[in-house]
This record gives sequence, C-alpha cells and structure tokens, in this order.
Amino acid sequence: MHISFTLAIATCLLLLTHNHNARAKESRLPNLIYIMADDLGYGDLGCFGQKTIKTPHLDKLAREGMKFTSYYAGNTVCRPSRLALWTGKHMGHTPISSNAQYRFKPEDITVAELLKEKGYATGGVGKWAMGGTGTSGHPNENGFDFWFGYLDQGQAHNYYPTHLWRNTERVALKGNVLTGKPEDRGRVAKTRSTYSHDLITAEALDFVRKNRAHPFLLHIHWTIPHANNEGGRATGNGMEIPDHGIYASKKWPDTKKGAAAMITHMDNDVGKLIALLKELQLDKDTLVFFTSDNGPHSEGGHKHETFNSNGPLRGYKRDLYEGGIRVPTIASWPGKIAAGGSSAEPLAFWDWLPTACELAGIKRPEKTDGVSFVPTLLSQKAKQASHPYLFWKYGKKQALRKTHWKLVINNPEVAPELYDLLTDIGETNDLAKNNPNIVAELYQLIKEASR
Repeated sequence: MHISFTLAIATCLLLLTHNHNARAKESRLPNLIYIMADDLGYGDLGCFGQKTIKTPHLDKLAREGMKFTSYYAGNTVCRPSRLALWTGKHMGHTPISSNAQYRFKPEDITVAELLKEKGYATGGVGKWAMGGTGTSGHPNENGFDFWFGYLDQGQAHNYYPTHLWRNTERVALKGNVLTGKPEDRGRVAKTRSTYSHDLITAEALDFVRKNRAHPFLLHIHWTIPHANNEGGRATGNGMEIPDHGIYASKKWPDTKKGAAAMITHMDNDVGKLIALLKELQLDKDTLVFFTSDNGPHSEGGHKHETFNSNGPLRGYKRDLYEGGIRVPTIASWPGKIAAGGSSAEPLAFWDWLPTACELAGIKRPEKTDGVSFVPTLLSQKAKQASHPYLFWKYGKKQALRKTHWKLVINNPEVAPELYDLLTDIGETNDLAKNNPNIVAELYQLIKEASR
C-alpha cells in the first residue's frame, strides 16, 4: 500500500514536471540567427543555379526550408546595406547611401536594441561598419551584448589581420604579420597563420552554446567571399583562403580556386551551425536566415563572370540592376517553415527589423520602412503585407520597384530605364519609351521615397 502510494505520487510529479517543461518549451520565444555573407551573388549557390561551386549544406537548408527569390539587399555596397538591415529603413531615410563613413548615434534604433529590451541575449560576429571603440557607434553601444570580429570594414578586406575585437578588447591573432607597405594600407599580410573567418565562426558557435537556455539573437556577418582588394593589387590574388580544398587539383588560376574554395568553406560552416543546433535540440526553436549584403564582386583578381555569380541577373556589386541588389536567400525553421517552399514576394533588408519584432512579441518602432514577413515564413500568404514599392540609392544612382515594374536611374542626366521583371528578370529590354505614364509614376515615387 505504502509502495503503491509512493509510486502514484512520483508518477504525478513526473507528469506535472513533463507538462510544465512542455508548456515552457511551447511558450519560449524563438532564437533568431541572421547570417549574411559578403559579396555572394544570386547565382553562387547550387540551390540558386550554381553549377560548379559546391554548396551542399546551403542546398539542403533550402530543400528543408524556404527560398526567397525576390529578396533584396539594402544597398549595392557594404555599409549602407547593413545600415538598412539594422535600422529597418531604406536609403531614402538613412543618413548615408554609399560607403561614406558613418557612426551610429544614440538616437539610432537597431534591431538588437529592441530585442535586448525584450530579454534576448544579443550577439554578433564578423564585420561591423558603424563605429569603433570609444564611439557611440560601437556594437556594445547599439544593442549587442557581445561582438567578435572586425570593427572597421576596410580592415575586413584582410583575412589575416594582426588582431580582431572581442567587444572592446583587442585580440591578437597569432602568426599574422603585415607587409608594412603604405600602398597596402595595413590590409595585406606577408606571413599568414591565423585565418580570421575560422575564429569568427568559432565565436558564433560558442555564443550559441553559452546562450542555449534562453532566447537569443545572433548576427553572423561573414566576410567571405569578399576579396582582399589591396591583396589583389599587391599579389594579383585577393581571394584569401588557407587551402583550395576540393578545388586544389583543378587546372584553374589560383584566383578561381580561391573564390570557389571560400564559398565552399563558408558552406561547411553553415553545416557546423545546423549540426550544433540539432545537437543542442535548438533547431526547432531557431529561425536561421541566410543571405548576402549585396551582389557579387569583380575584385581582387577575380571576375564575377567566372562562375556566373549573378546567375540570370544583370549587373553586379555597385550596380542598381538586379545583379547588384537581389541576393540569394534561405530561411529554415523546422516545424514552422514548410520544407521545399519558395517565395517571390518582393522583400528587402529593412523588413528584418519588423519581422524580428513580431517574432519576439514586441512593437516595432513607428519610423521604419519595413513589413514583417512572418506570414510568408509560416505559409500564410494571404496575410502577407506587400510593399507599395522598394527603393534604393547609391550615389547618383537610384532605383525603384513597384510590383513587377522597376525604374533604374544610373545618372540624373541620362534618361531612366524601365523594366518588367515579370518577363525580363535580366533587364535586357528597356520599356521606358513605350510606357511614359509608368515612368512618370515611378519617378514621382522616387521623389517621395527621399522625403
């Protein structure tokens, strides 16, 4: 009798504990991981049509998750693109629209600040571009509890720097020695031992391990496959990688081997991240979002045409044609995002902030240009809000997309170009002369976007 009573009590306690744990897991806010490659083209992944470079982990992520085929970077170059991502604003409402220097100011509101207020652990690794130590632009001053990587985007050209930054701590990298030549601008190593990308990846994985018990936001801003521009000028090969891996035996120039090896190396690290999430049983609690900061480059001795990096698109980095701003994008969230999905909804970097806010259960700031794409992630297409238009600016160049129409202004002194992206994704047929009313409408929207 006594034994039976004890067993009954133990069983009840076990059931109560199980139910409590189940409810806690069910009510847990999702972890959010945003991965951004650097200068990765629309056609650089197998799941987006690449035929030569091997990207098995990202291809699997796309098969088991969702591809976004009309997702756009904030800009066609680095710093303003990241600015749009972190603040939820397009180039009509940001203080810069080029790679001009900019430091975050106290009044700037970032996605990391918003989620930190909700109780998220907030971390970032890789390339930062908004201010260094002792300034209001440092990541720790803008919502990130933790940052490891580069603080200066120019120094991020060099994959073998003398140091990186952990928050405000200067972390020396063993064995890396710079040339010291003025023309190399401190961005070329003559002795190479420690590869920055591998340290950055290790820190990202460690952040996940340390914060597995509670919701976290992690931004992974890899520098691959950006070229070392100065290294390219110094040696002819700016595609810096410890070894050429599966491409070593190819009868290719080293720049071609390096470019391919960088992307496959990064793809392997995506595999490590996904494996870790599964090992820690966090995969079903985590949205992983992968994209690129702009289109492919032709720098460091490498040409984007080599691997058809822009795929079916026209243009590349520094263009406002599709090849410069439309980027390969994948979302994965097992149990939430249906496997094998694809969305052609026109979305952009400035949509990440409102999306993250909705997932975290917080109100987004009023002054943002984005829409939440949570309905798209959850296959609730009827609930997805669409943009009235998408707008970009880079120096004198401007572009605007409304539905399937896109207006491109490469120079204010030259007639604008009009393309129908529904039938002409490669922007080969300028329809401006035959559609003056549409040109006028989109041109007026460009004026409004900059107010």
